[in-house]
Amino acid sequence: MRFRLWRRRLTVSAPRMSVRSALPWPIRSLVVALVLGFSAAVGLWAFEQGKQLAGFDDEAKEELIALRQEAIKLRANLESSQSVINTSQSQIIAEQTSQRELALQLKRLELENQSLRSDLNFFEQLIPTTGGTSAARIRSLQAEMVSLTQVSWQLLIIQAAKNPKAFEGSIELVFTGSLDGRPLSIKPVGSPREVNLVQYLRVGGLFDIPADVKPKTLTVKLSQNGAVKSVQTFNF
Repeated sequence: MRFRLWRRRLTVSAPRMSVRSALPWPIRSLVVALVLGFSAAVGLWAFEQGKQLAGFDDEAKEELIALRQEAIKLRANLESSQSVINTSQSQIIAEQTSQRELALQLKRLELENQSLRSDLNFFEQLIPTTGGTSAARIRSLQAEMVSLTQVSWQLLIIQAAKNPKAFEGSIELVFTGSLDGRPLSIKPVGSPREVNLVQYLRVGGLFDIPADVKPKTLTVKLSQNGAVKSVQTFNF
C-alpha cells in the first residue's frame, strides 16, 4: 500500500507534480558559449599571470633579447681577440726563427772573422824584409802533430817583387824522426808536388807517419828546373 502511494507521487498522477517548460536551444547555446568564454578568459588570465610570475613578461623578453645580442658581441670580440693572439704568436715564432738565423749568421761571421785574422797574420809575412831577394822563396813553414800517426803542415811561398813573372816549380817534403831509437826519414806521399804562383801561394796538407815515431824535423825544398831556390826546416 505504501509503495503504491510513493509511486503515485513520482508519476504524472501525483498531486504535487509541477510541469516546467524547457529553455529554447538558442538560449541554451548562448549560455554554454558564455560559460566557455568565461572559462577561457579565466584560463588566459591565469596563464598571463603565471608568465609574469615566472619572469617571462615583455620586459623580461626584451632583457633576454638584449642578453643574447650582448653574448653575440662578446663571442665576436672573443673570436677577434683569438685571431689577434694567433697572429701575435705567428709573429713571435717568426721573430724567434729570425733571431736563431741571425745568431747562426753571427756565429758564421765570427768564424770568418777569425779565419780572416789568421790569414792576415799569415799574409803579414808577405812583407819583404830589408835586403831580401825578389826571387821566389819559402817565407814560412809550420807543422804540428794532429794525432799519433798524422802530421799537418802549412807553407807560404812569395815573390817579393812588384809585378813579378809567374813562377813554376815544385816543392819536396822530407820528414825526419826516430823509431825505437833508430833514425827515420820519410818522404810523404805526393812529394814532390808542382806549384805555380805570381805573388804568393799558400799550400798545406796532411801526411801519415808510423805509430810511436818521435818527430824531429820537417824540411821543404822549393826547386825550379832542378835548381833549389829555397829551403826551410821546421823543428818539432
